[in-house]
Amino acid sequence: MIHPDSIKKFWYRKYADAPATLAKMKNVGSLAAAFNANVDSVVKMSGRTLTQMIARFGLSLCDLQNISVKSIRTPEDILRGIFRCFCLGIAEEWIAEDVEIYRWMKQNLGTDKLQMGAQAGIIANTMAITGIRQVITHVSALPALQADQFLKRDNLLSFDEQGQLKPAHTINRPNEEASVHWIVEFSKNDTVTVEGQTFTCPKSNRFIATYDPMLFNLVIDPHFTAYTGKNPADYVILSGYQALTKQNRGLSLLKKTIPIIRQWKQNRPKTIIHLEIASTQDLSVRRALIRHIMPIVDSVGINERETVDLLEAMKDARLASDCTKNPSAKNLFRALAKIKQKTACPRIQLHMYGLYITLQNRNFPIAPSANRRGMILAAVAAASKAETGRLSEYEDLTAALGQTVCNEGIKGLEEIGLLIGDPGFAASGIGNFEGFSVIAVPTIIVEQPKTLVGMGDTISAFSLIGAR
Repeated sequence: MIHPDSIKKFWYRKYADAPATLAKMKNVGSLAAAFNANVDSVVKMSGRTLTQMIARFGLSLCDLQNISVKSIRTPEDILRGIFRCFCLGIAEEWIAEDVEIYRWMKQNLGTDKLQMGAQAGIIANTMAITGIRQVITHVSALPALQADQFLKRDNLLSFDEQGQLKPAHTINRPNEEASVHWIVEFSKNDTVTVEGQTFTCPKSNRFIATYDPMLFNLVIDPHFTAYTGKNPADYVILSGYQALTKQNRGLSLLKKTIPIIRQWKQNRPKTIIHLEIASTQDLSVRRALIRHIMPIVDSVGINERETVDLLEAMKDARLASDCTKNPSAKNLFRALAKIKQKTACPRIQLHMYGLYITLQNRNFPIAPSANRRGMILAAVAAASKAETGRLSEYEDLTAALGQTVCNEGIKGLEEIGLLIGDPGFAASGIGNFEGFSVIAVPTIIVEQPKTLVGMGDTISAFSLIGAR
């Protein structure tokens, strides 16, 4: 067994290369980010405030734990969702389809700050900082309020009403209304008390409450698809399916994107298309993603909760239960392998507490060692965002450089090493399993993060695009 201190020294040396890895991203020609961008209204909610709101609504512990459907039909459902995520330390996104709920959130939740939201928008902003020559963003609604959330960078582009490609921050499509999502964040070790029982939050996380008609109907800008069809990007980061529901034409809306994805690949086979799963509550939509989208993209990104969601959609209740009860590296690796085999997606990456794991085909165009470099850069960028609360300048991306990797990550590497029969895996993070390449890196943990919004998106994008 390799001594833990030697393992940490190895990873410290590898992490020192992150600035050089970041510098290479300037050589990327183009990135397209689709389909979702919105405005996030971020609220930092204390356990005390949550306790007061629960009391004001007269909700019992039984009321709070009675969750038959993870969706928002009443204001009480919002409190159920926050309470659930607070007590479990997990992130979930629940959908509200009634405009009255939107008005209630606006009046009762308020905002601490407005910022860019959704996978495509967050990734576009972050990737533009790296110096990628052209970052093209799909935005369903782009009035001034939405445009204000884009960084003021000339390489960060979208389309005006006439379909002209311009810096996104300069565009105002005034006849469109910005979509606003509420991000309710809570902190590790904070407590909430209900009926005399005290519940402690085990991990800083957030609950997302979404009312977004443009996203519910997956409104796609034809100017974006026309341009990217004629001018294929080097990378496409794809998301926005999570708000679809079977009852609201979600399956047909999902299927209408399949020809768009196929066109991107047909026009430029070397384009790498990545799908960020996100918190998709509708089971039928999850199954459609597994069946129709995951097999035709090149890469997929998921977190612990989304891993369980996919297992449930695949009807593997036992493994889903194992991962829920004990989200260890061993269990989540088993889950990742199961999803990889089921979907035949060439590359799947899991970001979990303290550890990132990638399974990819042996012939994937990005070598394992390059993938490891990208994942290390992702860990530095994610820790920097958690520590400073922002990623808006180039220097922000490496603010956490020099911190040591966490013990939880080292332990996870050792668990995986035992599982794949490679006792030296913790000191390299590169191995093999059932014909696939395995790449894993321990991460930097920020105990009291200033923000967690968009963390998974940041991790996935840097892991993939930084792997050069």
